[in-house]
Amino acid sequence: MRRGLRCRIVEANSGQSVHSKALAIFPRTLEIFDMAGLSPEFLRVANRVRSVAVMSHNRALARVRFEPEGTPYPFVSMVPQNVTEDLLAKALRRKGAEVEYDTRFLSMRQSVEGVCVIIERNGRQEQTRAAYVVGCDGAHSSVRESLGIKLDGGEYDMPFMLADIETNQDLPADELQLCSSTHGPIAIFPMSATRRRIVATVDRAEGDAPTLEFTQRLLAERAPKGIQAYKLHWSSYFRIHHRHASRLRSDRVFLAGDAAHIHSPFGGQGMNTGLHDIWNLIWKLELALRGHGSELLLESYSEERLPIIQDVIETTDRLTKALGTPNALAQFLRDSLIPIVSYIPAFRHAMVERLSGLGLAYSGSIIHNSGKRVLESCMRDGQLAEARFFLFVSRSAHTSFLKTVHAAADSLSGLLTIQESEEQGIRLVRPDGYVAFYSEGDGDIEEIQILRALLTKMVGLEYQDEHSETVYARASNH
Repeated sequence: MRRGLRCRIVEANSGQSVHSKALAIFPRTLEIFDMAGLSPEFLRVANRVRSVAVMSHNRALARVRFEPEGTPYPFVSMVPQNVTEDLLAKALRRKGAEVEYDTRFLSMRQSVEGVCVIIERNGRQEQTRAAYVVGCDGAHSSVRESLGIKLDGGEYDMPFMLADIETNQDLPADELQLCSSTHGPIAIFPMSATRRRIVATVDRAEGDAPTLEFTQRLLAERAPKGIQAYKLHWSSYFRIHHRHASRLRSDRVFLAGDAAHIHSPFGGQGMNTGLHDIWNLIWKLELALRGHGSELLLESYSEERLPIIQDVIETTDRLTKALGTPNALAQFLRDSLIPIVSYIPAFRHAMVERLSGLGLAYSGSIIHNSGKRVLESCMRDGQLAEARFFLFVSRSAHTSFLKTVHAAADSLSGLLTIQESEEQGIRLVRPDGYVAFYSEGDGDIEEIQILRALLTKMVGLEYQDEHSETVYARASNH
């Protein structure tokens, strides 16, 4: 494993998904893949989308360029889920690990030493032990049920349909369409110039799965004129909830992905949110396993992720209801307001920042301020084999401050790297690429104390006392 951790990944299904399912990979997720050393593989197979069109009754209400600034990935990458799973499984095998298919979680028992888990494979039960368990086992999570954690929220009244189809090239390959109509909403995601994903609500299911004829009828009723479906690759009906777990942790067991949250497919946020869950959690577990992570650090997973999850659910719920409202007055107001607000730069920026994941910022007990994401060159291309904090310091920083933080780095056994920065100020960046502390100053005694307190909270280690006292006295002279 890239982080040097031993783990077992068990999967009840007999193999990887053969269907496309989740599709959109947003810019912040690509940045995460970059930090993990995986982005080139995804870019090679992705269809890049740079525009979002909001349509109603065959009229374009708004076209928003999806080209966020400040990222090497200013686009949405359309990659079918089966391809995503295959790329991740291959990366896992390169590190000497495998997914254990046909293996089912049955039960577990926690103690202060770890978790005893009972799994079943080929009809035979097996007992295994782990320091921690992460339940990523979907909407009907057995891990979540065994913890007695409920999903808060509700269910949409109408069923949804999904279809992957071959089409003509009348619609741009780099634009996704969100369309409303009197018949209901439909979203069209381009997988290539001639292959598209269709997601729509339906009044009732016809047959076991949507047919090509059924899909053609939906497109004729709701989609922009000109699009034609020639072939159906895969389709399904499904029902969806908008719910999330009331908590994401129970002692040594954590929940992530669909086991922790389920929501509308409009917006394409589901898989991205689950990947962000794991990225937030994994470095905290790593530090805990290495004897450096504090209890507060582990507890911060729920504290940080739950507000983000709630916001994603609320956003996708509002989008689904706005596109699908049957009320004529609400449709009129929607169709009148969207063209107006879409020309407001602040609205366009906020929409792109929210969907892209780049505007995501954490807050809580281990964030002093900021909480925003960063992607510096020293963090890219899978360079970091282990969890590490970065302290970016400007060239104008006080000499006494530099001595203090270098002493801290020595005390923290390789967990902290000091990096000179062209930017003014001080930034403490966590292993997941989020800023825990930012200051425009050059390193006074207050900033030293804040940094010390934050690192102590997270890794449970103090700087060397005699060193700190001496430097505090010198720092106070500036």
